[in-house]
Amino acid sequence: MWDKLFERLASAVVRDGLLVMHMPDGSTRRFGNGVGPSAEMTVHDPDLLRRIVRNPDLGLGEGYMDRAYSLRDDDVAGFLALLMVNVGKGRGEAWRFPISRLQRVLGRLEQIAPAHRSRQNVAHHYDLSGDLYRLFLDADQQYSCAYFRSPDDTLEQAQAQKKAHIAGKLLLQPGMRVLDIGCGWGGMALTLARDYGARVLGVTLSEEQHAVATARVAEAGLSDRVEIRLQDYRKVNGQFDRIVSVGMFEHVGLPHYGEYFSKVRDLLPPDGVALIHTIGRTLPPGRTSPWITKYIFPGGYVPALSEVTPVIESVGLIPTDIEIWRLHYAETLLHWRRRFEANIARVRTLYDDRFCRMWRYYLAASEMTFRHNGQCVFQFQLARDQRAVPLTRDYLYRGNAIG
Repeated sequence: MWDKLFERLASAVVRDGLLVMHMPDGSTRRFGNGVGPSAEMTVHDPDLLRRIVRNPDLGLGEGYMDRAYSLRDDDVAGFLALLMVNVGKGRGEAWRFPISRLQRVLGRLEQIAPAHRSRQNVAHHYDLSGDLYRLFLDADQQYSCAYFRSPDDTLEQAQAQKKAHIAGKLLLQPGMRVLDIGCGWGGMALTLARDYGARVLGVTLSEEQHAVATARVAEAGLSDRVEIRLQDYRKVNGQFDRIVSVGMFEHVGLPHYGEYFSKVRDLLPPDGVALIHTIGRTLPPGRTSPWITKYIFPGGYVPALSEVTPVIESVGLIPTDIEIWRLHYAETLLHWRRRFEANIARVRTLYDDRFCRMWRYYLAASEMTFRHNGQCVFQFQLARDQRAVPLTRDYLYRGNAIG
């Protein structure tokens, strides 16, 4: 039964390109029209077909982690590109509809994140060994989308350009007080203090990030201008001239959007400006991959524009600029994946082979989702007063601002 159901699923999904599958019984099956990307899979575990039919995302991800199948040249990126090219065209949705409705409902429940659950979700991903991230991130440890002005930009150049572009949108003046929500390992806070003269409070729920960021601040001699707290943004009080949040909003959860933007509004003075940088989707609202939820980002969700803007409107914030970055994150992930794979032997000294395969799959799947399946980055510039920022974007392209 599972064999026939799998055939129906694979035929419904893989129409462009070619998927060649070598089955445990010695047979070979082909799916697709042969025009476009191709991949070759050898199935080692006969139970894999059942696992994929019951939950394609979990089945494929766990199957790769468990070596239930192998790929020609271990080309997981090429295999996932083939799938994403087809999934991005809506193929297979009718097959998945009965379970996807339930998963969307369960996904909303998983996104309910009071403070204690937020800490647990953050620890799952960000409290891994700092040595792991240093093996594939840039020197400043920017774990978010870079900004590529040219395909030839290095990762370090593109990350510096991202920070400069965000600083330009914040319209910083020396001495301004800035709140960095989800400050990571401190790179943005350090940049805004060192290069723009800001006084920065960074908050994070990751103990590992808090320790590293605090040490970096001291090492840079900026303890008088930068403070890093292990604190939920909902517990921050006071007002800040500017608020920046890069790569944190994906962890807020749809049920908490009103709470998040209300807090941003309350922390801004009448002439304040906020810049929220987040992964988004160009498609209608959807669901988080069950595999991503289970293994990578529990409680995470990538919103559609239609899920964010009504909440911004409802709390009284004014969108003064919305910018959409399309393939920048795909290029960022390509750099990360290449560095991760180049350092895979060193990763194995930190974690086991299953973890290494999990992260290879994660980086490749994320890259291909940005390339072929409607994910992008939103930058929301927000204010309480429409006069808080200039009327045009010209200010971004003057002097040393990167645009």
